[in-house]
Amino acid sequence: ARSQMAEAIVNARLGNEWEAFSAGTQPTGSVNPKAIAALAEIGIHHQGRSKTAEEFRQVEFDLVVTVCDNAREACPIFPRPIPAIHLPFHDPHGEPLESFLAVRDDIRTRLVAAVREKLGLQAAAA
Repeated sequence: ARSQMAEAIVNARLGNEWEAFSAGTQPTGSVNPKAIAALAEIGIHHQGRSKTAEEFRQVEFDLVVTVCDNAREACPIFPRPIPAIHLPFHDPHGEPLESFLAVRDDIRTRLVAAVREKLGLQAAAA
């Protein structure tokens, strides 16, 4: 749920400048309905699927972001060196919607700012 929420939030906030892709180390193929509900609450309608990192091994990314410690350790080796950010977020799996909302808000606050900084993007106008 964390990487799919991160993908949707980054694309909603930075979509004119950047495109994010979510991938996991053990994807189920679907996105947790509570993650979809948490995103919908802030006007982001996400219909993605969970994907394996292997699907993207040959893609030339400018940045890799890991949002959990397991993903950081299991992240595949890409054909060329890629700058990376590691920002772990709480795993809300099996918890009530409120936990997904808290993780969503943490992603909106910390991840978008970290991606902007790492990629040298201007902050959004207030």
